[in-house]
Amino acid sequence: MAGSLWSLALLAYERGQYAEAEPLGRRAFEIYEKTFGPEYVVVGRALNLLAELDRARGLYTQAEQLGLRALAITEKALGPDHPDAASSLNVLALLYTEQGRYAESESLGRRALAISERSYGPDHPTVAESLNNLAKVYGVRGLYAEAEPLCRRSLAIREKVFGMDHPAVAESLNNLAELYCAQGLNAKAEPVGARALAIREKALGPDHPHVAESLNNLAELYRALGRHAAAEPIYERALTIREKALGPDHPEVAASLENLARLYRATEREREAEELEARAARIRSIKR
Repeated sequence: MAGSLWSLALLAYERGQYAEAEPLGRRAFEIYEKTFGPEYVVVGRALNLLAELDRARGLYTQAEQLGLRALAITEKALGPDHPDAASSLNVLALLYTEQGRYAESESLGRRALAISERSYGPDHPTVAESLNNLAKVYGVRGLYAEAEPLCRRSLAIREKVFGMDHPAVAESLNNLAELYCAQGLNAKAEPVGARALAIREKALGPDHPHVAESLNNLAELYRALGRHAAAEPIYERALTIREKALGPDHPEVAASLENLARLYRATEREREAEELEARAARIRSIKR
C-alpha cells in the first residue's frame, strides 16, 4: 500500500498538484516509518519527496527540516557518497537557492554533482539535475560565465537521455533563457524561452506551475524590450496559474505581482502598481 501511495504522490507532484500530493506522500512515509523504523532507507526517500513538496509549496522551514532529516538517514544507512545522498543534497540546494542562501546552495550542489558523477558517470540525468541547480545559483549571483556552460551541459545530457521534448529539457532551456535575459541577450533568450514554454505546455498541460514560470520569463523579456502590450496578458496568465496551483500567498505569486507592477509603472499606471506591490509585500512578509 505504501508503495502505491508513494507512486500516486510522485505522479501528483509531477503534474504540479502539490497540495494533493502531500497527504499521499505523508501517508506513505507514516506507513514506511511504522513498518521499518525511523532510520530505514525508504523512510529517507519518502522524507525527501515531502521536503521537495514543501519547497514547491513555499513552506521553506518545514522543507529544510525534512530535507536534513532525509539526508541524515541516507548518510547513516548508505554512506555519505551514495546516490541517494545526492538526491537529498539537490533538494536542499534548490531550497537554499530560493531562500537566497547561495553559499550553502553552491556547497551542497557541488557535493551532489561530485557524488553523481562518481556514481553514474558524466552523462546521467542526476548529473544534469546537479548541473542545472549550480547554474541557477551562479546565474542569480551574476556569475554568467560560470553558469552558462553548466546549463548547456545539463541541456545536452537531458536531450540525449530524454529526447528533445521532455519537461527536464524544458527546465534546462528555461534556465538558459533566464541567463540570456539577465545579460540583455534578448535575441538569444526569446527562442530558447519560447521552446521551453512550448514543451511544457504540451507535456504538462496549460495550467502547470512550470508553465507559469516560462510564461513569466517570456513576459519579462517582452517588458525589457518595451513590448508592454505583448507582456501584460502573459504576466496575467502566469499570475492566474500560480494563484490557482500554488495558492494566493505563495512566493511565486509575489514574484508575478512584482513583475506586473513593474509593467504598470512603465506604462504610468501608478495606483495599480502600488496595489500589486502592497499585496506582494504582504506575501513576502509571511514567515516561511
